[in-house]
Amino acid sequence: EVAVGSGDEDHGCSLSVGVTLEIRRGLTFRKYLPFGTCLAMAARKNPRGDVYSPDCPSRAVLDHLFSRWGGLVMMALQERTYRFRELSRKVGGVSEKMLAQTLSQLEDDGFVKRVAYPEIPPRVEYSLTPMGREAAAIMGQLGDWIEANLGRVLKHRDAA
Repeated sequence: EVAVGSGDEDHGCSLSVGVTLEIRRGLTFRKYLPFGTCLAMAARKNPRGDVYSPDCPSRAVLDHLFSRWGGLVMMALQERTYRFRELSRKVGGVSEKMLAQTLSQLEDDGFVKRVAYPEIPPRVEYSLTPMGREAAAIMGQLGDWIEANLGRVLKHRDAA
């Protein structure tokens, strides 16, 4: 039996693995071994990551959401479901390759749902999952703040 537990709850990603070995019937031995950072998080029911830890998988999620295109895709999908070309036009300047890669990453992380319809020509639609809607709402607030305060930012930039 292998159980995963936190070595120190103050350090979200410092996990250990508890191993129970049955030496002989009725005699067991339990030992906690360091498991590195975040490698065992998937086994925890509701893991909390540590974005400041270089080995934590939360870093990759952060990169996907706040990449050059990830945030724009998330905010666009907050409006409605899009087909690939429509989304490409909405998020101006993104190449097909980067849009496909971004959508794939966001889908793998559980933020985007991809539905392919068995039609000729093929039709694929992208929308946000419930978790994606949660993240997009927060990102949308940041986007709104940036748009509303762009003048202040540019003024500060010009003065620098």
